Parts: sequence; structure tokens; C-alpha cells
Amino acid sequence: MQAWRVHDNGEPGEVMRLEETGPPTPGEGRILLKVRAANVNFPDALLCRGQYQVRPPLPFTPGVEICGETEDGRRVIANPELPYGGFAEWAVADADAVLPAPDALDDAEAAALHIGYQTGWFGLHRRARLEAGETLLVHAAAGGVGSAAVQLGKAAGARVIGVAGGAAKAAVARELGCDVVIDRHTEDVVAAVKGATGGRGADVIYDPVGGTAYAQSAKAVAFEGRILVVGFAGGTVPSPALNHALVKNYSIVGLHWGLYNTRNPGLVRHCHEQLTDLAARGAIKPLVSERVPLAGAAAAVQRVADGATTGRVAVLPALKDGAAA
Repeated sequence: MQAWRVHDNGEPGEVMRLEETGPPTPGEGRILLKVRAANVNFPDALLCRGQYQVRPPLPFTPGVEICGETEDGRRVIANPELPYGGFAEWAVADADAVLPAPDALDDAEAAALHIGYQTGWFGLHRRARLEAGETLLVHAAAGGVGSAAVQLGKAAGARVIGVAGGAAKAAVARELGCDVVIDRHTEDVVAAVKGATGGRGADVIYDPVGGTAYAQSAKAVAFEGRILVVGFAGGTVPSPALNHALVKNYSIVGLHWGLYNTRNPGLVRHCHEQLTDLAARGAIKPLVSERVPLAGAAAAVQRVADGATTGRVAVLPALKDGAAA
């Protein structure tokens, strides 16, 4: 089979190599899946750089989220187990952790439903306890993680303010359903949030960026608001002033979705049922901005790493080279 493999850590576009290799052999409790679509996530870039919390032995195949097909023809979504990731024709996953792919979504959309939407659902509902009528602020609203939070926030009855970088991404955020869109390149984010909320601020802030975005969040959060720390795609891990949280009566809430897979996997399946129902009703639909063939995976991971994409980029091994859409 063909598989992208990383032999040395570095930038994805430099260290990912497309190679011919034998298909993986699944161990006990594992399942071999034919990859129908592999979604590109920012952690794929961190894996290539050796900066992710998990560091698989070299060489490994990145790709942490797929829609695959079982030997008996079932269409499923899964998190492949490294070193046999999803940017290949075949991947390996925990047999007990695969989930049925929603009929309402195609392969690329189904692959994109998993990590980003599970993170959004657990973050907004389990950790931040978002309520209908509250104001939700989403940083990087046009990105893969942010776009999922926007849709889930709207589905929950929240008023959603989206922050995006540049006119093109701001337009995507509007199309996703944001009630208010702030272009961080041309607007003062804190002033714009205060202006849109009558000076009150946002009840829940969804932050997958960190750095400057977190500093803005601390100034824009409402009384008894919740800042949801999801990740640090901006490259800087902030050091919050805890006295500020005390003075303003807000909460700083962390979310590591992967822990639920080991601590409470039943909740992961419950979340998937909720997401499947929302997809069937048309309340959520993953934004897949690009579908590329397997040969385009390294370039796609690099574009995601560089912040040059909107929504999700999906790698489809069956797609002919040059047929990206």
C-alpha cells in the first residue's frame, strides 16, 4: 500500500514521505480499516514536529482522524492508532472505539465530525455548561475546530460571535452562522465584543488559539463567564493572571477530549449519538473546504500548520491525482 511516513521530525512539507509499504497487521483488539477519508488536524503538524503530547516511534504515519471501511463493509469513523495513522490506504484502530459514520454525511464530512465536533460538544456542554440565550465567543471561527464550535453553539441556542483573521475567513464565519463577526486584522477584538454585548462581554469563550487570543478573552469575558482552553494553535501557551480571574469572577476551564476515551468512553458514544442526530436534522454539517488525493497530504498538513485553510481539509486515497476539489 501507499502511506505517508515521517522518519525525522520537522515541518510536515519537509519530513512527510510517500512510500510503498506493507499493510499493517492489527494486534489483539485492533481492527484494520480501509481509509475512505482522512481529515487533516493541527495535531498532525505537531506530530511531525515532535511537539505533540504523544510522540510515536519513528517512522510513523500521521493522520489522527478517518472515515474508514471494515472488512465486512461497514462505514465507520475512528482515531487510528499510531504509528499506523490515516494518511495511507489502510490504518489500524481500536475495535471497541470505532463509531458508525452518520448516513447524513459523506466520507470527508464524516471524518471531520469526530475530534473537532467531539471537542466542541464536550467543551460547550460538559465543561462550560453553555445555556440557550448566552453569548458564545469563538476564536478562529473559520478554522476546523472553531467552525465546529460555531455550529454547535448555534444549535444550542447561543448568540455566537466569531473572531477570524482576514476578510476571506470573516466571510466564512458569516456563512457558518455567526451572529457577529470580528476581523482581528482590522478591528479591536475586545472593543468589538464589548460593543456587541452592551459592555457585558461573552458568557463563554472558546479558545483553540492561546497567546494573544487568550489575553483578549480575559478582557472580553463577562461576569461569571467561562474561558474554555482548547489548544494553542497560535504557538504560545499563555500564563493567566489568576488574580484577574478572582477580581472578575470568571472561570478558566480546560478541555483534553482524549481523556474521555480512557476515563469515560461511554460519554464519547453518547456524544456521537447527539452529533449524529444533529447532523441528521441538518443542524451541523462539517465544513470541508478541500478534498485532496493521497499524494497531496503533506502539502495539506503544511497548509493547516501555516493557518492557510478554512474548515477542514480531507485526504481521499481513492481520489485521482490532480482531482482535488
